[in-house]
Amino acid sequence: MNPLAEELNIILDGTNAGRLMSNLGLRFYFPRGIIAQSTEAKQLATKANGTIGMACTKGSPMILSAIADNMANLTPEESVAYAPTAGVEKVRKLWKDLMIRKNPSLNPANISLPVVTPGLTGGLSYTADMFISKGDSIIASDPCWDNYGLLFEVRRQGHIIDISFFGNGSGLDLAAIRGAIQHEAKRGAVHIIFNFPNNPAGYSPTVKESEALVEIIRETAESGTDILVICDDAYFGLFYEDDIDRESLFARFAGLHERVLAIKIDGPIKEDYTWGLRIGFLTFGSKGLEDKHYDALVRKMMGAIRSSVSCANTSAQHLIFKVLEDERTNGEKERFMSILQKRYDIVKNFIASNPKHPVLEPLPFNSGYFMCFSCKGIEAEQLRQKLLKQHGIGVISLGDSCIRVAFSSIDEEHIENVYRVIYEVANELYHGDDD
Repeated sequence: MNPLAEELNIILDGTNAGRLMSNLGLRFYFPRGIIAQSTEAKQLATKANGTIGMACTKGSPMILSAIADNMANLTPEESVAYAPTAGVEKVRKLWKDLMIRKNPSLNPANISLPVVTPGLTGGLSYTADMFISKGDSIIASDPCWDNYGLLFEVRRQGHIIDISFFGNGSGLDLAAIRGAIQHEAKRGAVHIIFNFPNNPAGYSPTVKESEALVEIIRETAESGTDILVICDDAYFGLFYEDDIDRESLFARFAGLHERVLAIKIDGPIKEDYTWGLRIGFLTFGSKGLEDKHYDALVRKMMGAIRSSVSCANTSAQHLIFKVLEDERTNGEKERFMSILQKRYDIVKNFIASNPKHPVLEPLPFNSGYFMCFSCKGIEAEQLRQKLLKQHGIGVISLGDSCIRVAFSSIDEEHIENVYRVIYEVANELYHGDDD
């Protein structure tokens, strides 16, 4: 059991709440990770807050006109009526159409109609409920989003196999990924989650790397192994380099092999700058499934939703529909994307101009909201604390040796100075200056 859970259980020991707690209740804890550190940074990060996964300008979240204009103008049916358990039909159909346009190689016959979930986290949680049993293993990148631990290990009592997807090179460590998949295949089934653009590293595969991943999965399936591939596409579309594969891996896996079940979890949260609306979409895809199979899977997913939140937020779904149909949206998204591209370029150029830092080694990054440093010779949390309390700069420490910086939330004119301070403070700690 996680030490943080044990700490809370000790506090509750001897109380009626402690005696009544379920096994799952005993396992719950709130990680001292991204959310907790972001809360601290809101109070102390007076210079720059690079902790949270949002795109901001001058301290405020970016917002599309369709959201701003329609927030107070929804009809009663659009705002307070119950939504269908699987989501508003016209929103589901429109999202599927957009998914196909964004992924030209995706065969519509190989996928289900998307199910609306309460945020992408809800989609991941329901996927775990349906496909991860006690003792099951799931392969994930190291580092990975800290909520995977709660979703797959605490709730479902599975086990995350942390694999360094990035190794020591400039891209994916395909040999390490292949080795992990082959090892799991010997157990009879493979569960793997691909999160691209990656949180926290900010990396997406190139076309060649995507093709290599597909071949690894194909070979494993052809050997007789069933494979669950979860595509966590939270940051889909936020690509900054020309050689990145512009399509989701889901498009490649959905029709790959009868033994491969692909699940795409995506949504407007990051793609359309609507973080707090908490709307996600979950889509099944497999070469071996027919309409009747997809219908059964969707109904099971509806059972998972019904037994937890009953249905996703009605007004948020209708707002998303208005966003997707508004003629202003594409132009505004292109403008927001150009802002993020400039921020990415400044970070990339700064790192290229300051190579071989004694402490900070950047992980490969080319997309999304973040980038990460591997810390050598100092503790990541020590660096985070000094940056926050002495310099008013908020970053996230993940584990003992990883620092995540969300350049998406730092205005362009401040980025170079923020990174200069990060480099200087890391150097000071390395040489014993912790005043």
